[in-house]
Amino acid sequence: MTLTALAALVPLLPFLGAVAGLLLGRRAPGFVRPLAVLPTATSFVLAAVTAARQGTGAPTDAAHRLTPTGSVPIDIALHLDGFAVLIAVLVGLVATCVQLYSVSYLRHDPRYPSYAALVSLFTSAMLLVVYSGDLMVLLVGWEVMGICSYFLVGHYWETETARAASIKAFLVTKLGDVPFLIGIFALAHDAHTFRIDGILDAAAHGQLHHPTVTALLLLAGVAGKSAQFPLHTWLPDAMAGPTPVSALIHAATMVAAGIYLVARLLPVFTASAAALAVLAAMAAVTMVGSGLAALAQDDIKRVLAYSTIGQLGYMAGALAVGNRDAAVFHLLSHGAFKALLFLGAGVVIHAAGTNSLTAMSRMGSLAKRVPDALWTMGLALAALAALPPLSGFFSKESVLRAAEHAASGDTAHVPSAVGWTVLAAGLLTALLTAGYATRLFLLAFRGSGPDTPDHGRQPAAMTGVLWVLAVPTVAFGGLAYRELPDWFGGAPLGPTLLTSVLGTALALAGVAITYAVWSAGTATRRAVPAGAVVSTEPGIEPALVEAETIAGHEEIYGDIGAADDPADPGRRLLGPLHPLAAHGFRLDALYAALFVRPVLAAASLVRLLDRDVIETYVRGAAGAPGLLGAAVRRAQNGNVQTYLSALLAGAVVLAVLVAVGG
Repeated sequence: MTLTALAALVPLLPFLGAVAGLLLGRRAPGFVRPLAVLPTATSFVLAAVTAARQGTGAPTDAAHRLTPTGSVPIDIALHLDGFAVLIAVLVGLVATCVQLYSVSYLRHDPRYPSYAALVSLFTSAMLLVVYSGDLMVLLVGWEVMGICSYFLVGHYWETETARAASIKAFLVTKLGDVPFLIGIFALAHDAHTFRIDGILDAAAHGQLHHPTVTALLLLAGVAGKSAQFPLHTWLPDAMAGPTPVSALIHAATMVAAGIYLVARLLPVFTASAAALAVLAAMAAVTMVGSGLAALAQDDIKRVLAYSTIGQLGYMAGALAVGNRDAAVFHLLSHGAFKALLFLGAGVVIHAAGTNSLTAMSRMGSLAKRVPDALWTMGLALAALAALPPLSGFFSKESVLRAAEHAASGDTAHVPSAVGWTVLAAGLLTALLTAGYATRLFLLAFRGSGPDTPDHGRQPAAMTGVLWVLAVPTVAFGGLAYRELPDWFGGAPLGPTLLTSVLGTALALAGVAITYAVWSAGTATRRAVPAGAVVSTEPGIEPALVEAETIAGHEEIYGDIGAADDPADPGRRLLGPLHPLAAHGFRLDALYAALFVRPVLAAASLVRLLDRDVIETYVRGAAGAPGLLGAAVRRAQNGNVQTYLSALLAGAVVLAVLVAVGG
């Protein structure tokens, strides 16, 4: 089988599995789980074989004219290079792990057949984006992912939270897709093709007429799909969906699509220094803001959601300084350990009781009950904090290395100010990331929440997946930073002395500070009598506060969250900034005031005009002929004398008028 035919099967198999799963979900429920797992697993194997056969050789391209359009043709084009084949392997690995995990996680869910089919379709769409060499075909996969995310985030549609989250995710991402589509048409107009290689050739020869405008239009779509400021607010709310869906969206599919697109079209962006500056500012705000927000969250999945936003900021920062190798390296590394973190969080939530118990302040005595999650999530959190020698260290240091070179003026077409912006934000985010990663581990596994019922050992399908993902978390970075340059084109990756020392020192400082604050808070908590807590409001002396009894537990420190818990380091570290960060800096409220309320007011005005003004005229126009008809009908009574009298009266009136007029 040729390489292109083999690659074509990679997105096709999950698609066929999705169609078969939807058709047989009710008629033959016994086939649902095999149809969910086997096509995706086979696709992963074929993706690995495709990567091995493609290797470090020249890119492989194949195209078939889909339809003549009269202007710019659309081709079913395939493009295989080091970036594409490795990301396809990541997508296949994470999707297979998610499907295996979901077999146990959702084994009692009556909507599992549709869920599994949508996950397979989601996987197929992302693989289409990865392998596509034509922007219009890529757009198909891009939009299918948006539709699938709407249904998967809203899987628990009976809850208001899930319904609102799915609608928000759909609307915010579609808001970015409108200018994104315009940007694609602008590129095709300038390059006279939708083929990515043709667009890159036009960018290299300066044939793009308005590179800044086009790049900014594309960035709007990237900000929506990859949850970058200011269109990132949908991602934390998307945690209302099943935890395996969160792992799939955050690790290898939807949010990675925007970063991958910018990496593929990077020459379009480097043609405009203004676009790079906007991308750098967007990445810097995203990194720092998400790190602060993650420190204030009590929901374990929302912490990981803000973590994803921050890591995507690192990737966007690497692209802003013109280094797609570092961005894709961190995308691959992050995909493995973030999938592990979400699936591990699912094990923790499952062990804590129900899928709705996600508050870390209510998790107690879980470390001994979930040893697999304890160890694997510990490794993944260390990788997230970029501690050596785990994968996150090498990939994050590659981003900082690229920023350092750009700051020193060694990167062509990239202003040094862009490099300094990314470098400063990246180093500050390294400190914040280590802090919230340490906080999550301490609160989730060593917290003092109420003891929850022991539901026994977690299913092997769930815990086994964690150890599978732990392998690339540990081993990928050290191997990849030496091997990936051959796959990516030869540019060096990995840390430099300066970035590694600064980055590691800041990460260790974040770990140490967070642990010290937690230890002090835990000691304070233990000194407080049962049934009371210590008030930690700034400016208020420690005082005993009555604790609320919840769910039959007699010793609860705080009411519903870690925000009032003296052992939570997030509140002490953030101080007065904590309430604002806990609510995502109230960006949703700002957007509601600036956009939602004016739109609703305009809609109300339109409804008023339609019902009370236009309808009044319509009703009047319909009523006037009716009244005239009623008057005429009353005159037509069939009495001949009346008709003659009216005729005589009319004749007299006419005669008088003629006489007067004469």
